[in-house]
Amino acid sequence: MEQERLVFVVSPPRAGSTLLQRMLGSHSQIFTHPEPHLITPLAYLGYYDTVDQAPYDHINAAEALRLFVEGLPRGEEDYLDALRAFTQTLYGRMLEPSGKRYFLDKTPAYALVLPFLSKLHPRAKYIVLTRHPLAVFSSYANSFFGGDWRAAHHFNPLLERYVPAIARFLRDREVSPLQVAYESLVEESESELKRIFGYLELEHEAGAVEYGERFEVKKGPGDPHNVGRFKRPVTAFRDAWVDEVRADRVKGDMARAMLERLDPSDIESWGYSLEETWQALEGDPAAARSPLRKQKTNWYAVQRKVLLMLREDVHRRPHGRLIRRLRYYCDVILRDQQTSHS
Repeated sequence: MEQERLVFVVSPPRAGSTLLQRMLGSHSQIFTHPEPHLITPLAYLGYYDTVDQAPYDHINAAEALRLFVEGLPRGEEDYLDALRAFTQTLYGRMLEPSGKRYFLDKTPAYALVLPFLSKLHPRAKYIVLTRHPLAVFSSYANSFFGGDWRAAHHFNPLLERYVPAIARFLRDREVSPLQVAYESLVEESESELKRIFGYLELEHEAGAVEYGERFEVKKGPGDPHNVGRFKRPVTAFRDAWVDEVRADRVKGDMARAMLERLDPSDIESWGYSLEETWQALEGDPAAARSPLRKQKTNWYAVQRKVLLMLREDVHRRPHGRLIRRLRYYCDVILRDQQTSHS
């Protein structure tokens, strides 16, 4: 599979990447699949990065892998070739039956392994979707934590992780990415899609903006909040974060604290003005409209909420013991099944 047939959407969670995926996936020459997560595990095999825990001695494995790669005729390039053979085989065989030109991979976790990804696929197409950082965090907290910013940040300091990583990628320019702002995507959808299709060297298909009529939703990992409620982009959620932080002092203080932990140059690389953000935060709270309405309940949201609730402090709460016992019995049952078929 030629690498030019790969398109990666780079974005943090809740930046609108599912919306972009559905619009691009509505093009006759673009095939996509819900967040395959092929790349992230490869980045943590040990040559570049290692996992914190594993069911094997990952420290010794990483050292052994580095020594093995040193002995290859072309060293790191041979290692990357082997990994490419894996990804190209899977992407290619998924793409081939569709008869389309591009496979589009939209997996937000890739934004945290961009140096590896750009080494692995330097000739792929990269579309970087940015959104105002506080809009991203607001959407994340309201979608998965019922608007509880403290719980959301404790679980995942989203901005501190994703803003610097994506900003470095945009500045380093080791590949040639196309940057798209979420705000422009929902306000000027036709012109932005035309620009994206031009970057991909595809004919513009104006009907792609009406993704609700064209895009076939597949079951799999991903984030279906809001985007599935509409048939085309809407601007209703663009600046909702401003009113939310003005109306809630705790959220306003948290917003300031998160911004202060970020490098201003990183925010500028995303395409946003820190000065204008401070002005928005300092607006009159009385002028704020009602805060964001809670996300409409769906099975995805309920499932995630239950998992987060059960996961919290699981090793010290009573249900943790029950889960460990269930895991034990499941392992025994599955082990016996495997033994009987061997």
